[in-house]
Amino acid sequence: MIRTQALTKDFVVSRSRTVHAVRGISLDVEPGELVAVLGPNGAGKTTTLRMLTTLIPPTSGTAEVAGYDVVTHPDRVRAAIGYVGQGGAGGASQRVRDELVTQGEIYGLDRRTARSRAGELTEALDLTEQADRKIESLSGGQKRRLDVAVGLVHEPSLLFLDEPSTGLDPHNRANLWQHILRMRTAAAEPMTIVLTTHYLDEADTFAERVIVVDHGQVIADDTADALKAELAGDLVTLRVPPEHAAPLAGIAERASGTRSVRVLRAGGVSTVEIRTADGPGAAPGLLRAADAAGVPVSRVDVTRPTLDDVFLGLTGRSLRETAVVDAPDGGQGTVATGSTGGGSTNLTNNSSTNNSSDSDSSDKKEVLA
Repeated sequence: MIRTQALTKDFVVSRSRTVHAVRGISLDVEPGELVAVLGPNGAGKTTTLRMLTTLIPPTSGTAEVAGYDVVTHPDRVRAAIGYVGQGGAGGASQRVRDELVTQGEIYGLDRRTARSRAGELTEALDLTEQADRKIESLSGGQKRRLDVAVGLVHEPSLLFLDEPSTGLDPHNRANLWQHILRMRTAAAEPMTIVLTTHYLDEADTFAERVIVVDHGQVIADDTADALKAELAGDLVTLRVPPEHAAPLAGIAERASGTRSVRVLRAGGVSTVEIRTADGPGAAPGLLRAADAAGVPVSRVDVTRPTLDDVFLGLTGRSLRETAVVDAPDGGQGTVATGSTGGGSTNLTNNSSTNNSSDSDSSDKKEVLA
């Protein structure tokens, strides 16, 4: 469904400075996969999606989406995909049903089919009662569901979701995903979805595969469980008196499966943190060894790793701590962000953005959103 080879994107910021936003990304996404792309602001996620959706041209490398090259056949790519961006879809004064009908007609549906499709989508995404309301009157969750509806109006086989639930409260986030997953599985063939998100729990819960991007490069690619097991490991935490921390750390370092040991001290208590391949299996052995050595353990906790632990292990940084855009810095791809489009961008314009200097110029504001 998606094939990229050594895909790059550079932005000329000034005569003396070029930002290397994407630095040789090679990907293969099979039909029916739900893939999450993770990384901090400035990693190159949105820039990659904008190349794959033909909104900006690559500097070098190749990309095929839905069987078509994004440079030589952008119109065919646009007809095959749906794209839900980070902003809001539709004109504020448009009514929900009218917006969907209009979008359907732009994609080539006749009016009767477009109205039928609009009815299907408003029902499927729980927008029937809002169908005759103006978009500006919708709640945040309703507007985001409308964004998804616009992206699906022409029944694409591939849907790109760029930060789909940003700004929604937990209830609306869960509601949005419930609708997305139901529509994906209800299709004749499971829809392929490529998702970018800062919400690690979304990627962990819904994605069948997680791709971690940093500084414009893919640094990890596997299932969430495999990444957590291989790159992070379980965390076993043992609380002991300070004078017993060093002996316990030595026991932990010699234990099978131990990856790292760290001693923390706070007040009159020390905590020994152990990263291990199998926390539930390691904890009983550690307790027995501590007891045999006369080390009194007052508390033990076993914590499963998170995707943030994976990112921390790969880069030495927490993904949660890098959620703010970095200031411009030499060779780093972290130029200021901005939004240059609506929530669900209609991709049927026959004039290729690849030849539009105005489009490319405006995209410089969004180098690595």
